[in-house]
Amino acid sequence: MVLLRFVALYACMYAAFGVSSPFMPAFFTERGLAPEQLGLLFAAGTAIRLVSAPLVGRLADLTQALRAVLAFCELLAASVALALISTPAFAPLLLVSLMHQAALAPTTALADALALGAAEPRSGTSPRDGRPRFEYGWVRGTGSAVFVVGTLLSGQIVGSRGLASIIVLQAVLLAGAAAAALLIPAPRRLEPATPPKRAARAGVATLLRVPQFRRVMLVSALVLGSHAMHDTFAVIRWGAAGITPALASVLWSEAVAAEVVVFFLVGPLLMTRLHPATMVSVAAAAGIVRWAAMASSSSAMVLVLVQPLHGLTFAALHLACMRLIPAIVPSGLAATAQALYAVSAGATTALLTLASGWIYAKFSAQGFLVMALLCAVVPLLIGPLREVDAPAHGAQR
Repeated sequence: MVLLRFVALYACMYAAFGVSSPFMPAFFTERGLAPEQLGLLFAAGTAIRLVSAPLVGRLADLTQALRAVLAFCELLAASVALALISTPAFAPLLLVSLMHQAALAPTTALADALALGAAEPRSGTSPRDGRPRFEYGWVRGTGSAVFVVGTLLSGQIVGSRGLASIIVLQAVLLAGAAAAALLIPAPRRLEPATPPKRAARAGVATLLRVPQFRRVMLVSALVLGSHAMHDTFAVIRWGAAGITPALASVLWSEAVAAEVVVFFLVGPLLMTRLHPATMVSVAAAAGIVRWAAMASSSSAMVLVLVQPLHGLTFAALHLACMRLIPAIVPSGLAATAQALYAVSAGATTALLTLASGWIYAKFSAQGFLVMALLCAVVPLLIGPLREVDAPAHGAQR
């Protein structure tokens, strides 16, 4: 069954992210890195991801070999991850880490391009390939849920087997993701409309010349970037207000649980009734409420009520963008478009994370109002997106 193959791909891929994410800084510290070296390593990793994702996405589109490129990236990341365990000094460790990040960066964009191609027929309810269709949110929700499971599992494994064990487990899961990538159906191969040399020059430049695609990148970057202060300073803010670590953990888990619920249930239901541009406005409105509440109150009751809005500010926004992008860009640029979407959000979040340090230092919790203002701008920008022909799932065009 096509759905189960994609579920396997996303489960392995996001479990690999989940088992490693919490403990990677500790792993590198155990390898002897000083704080300054740790900062350089992670900053360089972020920079290489911003370059690698669009380049590999463009290569996948040019060769029309999305499955093979995805599987290769997963296998390369698994192999390089194992090399981290035996690399002794900072310089080679930095080089290996950069290779690891470069290989991992394109994987989510490539997987999303493949899943969207299988989940959403580009016209009508009976695609010519005759394959059964499914809701994209189901496989992406699987990724979010399994990420949490992987995070919880990694804590148990590190406690009994040490930090190097998470690297081995990540490598095994990435290898599983590579195998799953080769089992999913190949997208319909397109005949190139332009000669290879012209196509190579087209790619990114062609997409950036599409006003509606630029608008999608802008509004998603604003809403997703508004999470920067929360991700960096929420627990600090809660701790200063007397929120216990146990309750902080519950609040964080509540947000992730809401994300999963929206991906599986609420989001697909809303997408049958609302235009994706309207969904973007809903996500932005939820962001305004969420960040304004964070700025004005540290009450446990208020936080319990607003944390589930993460399901709208992240998951609903992502589902809306995943509906808009295939309707805007040619299918032959699907992987490149997904990579640019991810890069724009990632780069904006990185810049806002940097800025949030200064904002929080100067304004404390009131700095969350700046994040609310970012979301408040979004409804003013979505007008052109309402013209995109992106009907509800299963609707006739």
